[in-house]
Amino acid sequence: MSPSFLLAMVNLHRPSVSVQRPQSLSVQVAKSLSERIARGELKPGDKLPSEHEMVASYGVSRTVVREAVSSLKSSGLVTSRQGVGVFVLQPSTAMPFRIDAEDLGTVNEIINLLELRISLESEAAALAAVRRTDVHLRNLRVTLDLMARGIEAQEDAVDADFRFHQEIAQATGNRYFMELFTYLGMMAIPRAQIGMFKTDPQSQTAYLNNVHHEHKAIYQAIVAQDAEVARAAMRMHLSNSRARLQTASEIATRPKDER
Repeated sequence: MSPSFLLAMVNLHRPSVSVQRPQSLSVQVAKSLSERIARGELKPGDKLPSEHEMVASYGVSRTVVREAVSSLKSSGLVTSRQGVGVFVLQPSTAMPFRIDAEDLGTVNEIINLLELRISLESEAAALAAVRRTDVHLRNLRVTLDLMARGIEAQEDAVDADFRFHQEIAQATGNRYFMELFTYLGMMAIPRAQIGMFKTDPQSQTAYLNNVHHEHKAIYQAIVAQDAEVARAAMRMHLSNSRARLQTASEIATRPKDER
């Protein structure tokens, strides 16, 4: 890990700089929609505005809208109907399991989520290796190519990163893996939550090349239908992500003259 990468992350633990703009916007959009539901402007059974309409109405990206809708789903306020849209649900007195995006503004909380993902996604990768089809392999290959192009263009490649993990969940053939990962959304990608590489594109490229290399190892194990290697490769990938954040957090707490 290069010194420039570590220096780029020394402020990760500070809440004032840790939350990126896209997450804040998604929280604002989710809050606006939930308030409309609470006021009765959107009633049970009503269809939410389309993604295109919300992008235009709120002046945000499609990713922000998707994250906001994902948050509403996790809160039990709305549900998706395949090919139809997203609809408001009847109020429920049951409190569903949820992870609040607003709580993921510190390194420690991101690490906690990564530990959960290590358990779940390692097994998902093993199942994907056994159950994957040629279509799943093509989709995974597409996400790898998208990430490679994003790195070359010096983008953060968050969408491609998320899609890679989402496609593995899909390849398990178990809808609960897919539903859980869809629920997590961009919360599952650490750099989508923490302000990384804002002023250091060189370190971002180095970091993403490491992630891309780890993704390729997982993909190759799935191609080979080797469940044990796929499980180990996914565990290594997510453990590396955890270690990178832990190291950055430790450096951030040291006196400046010791960094």
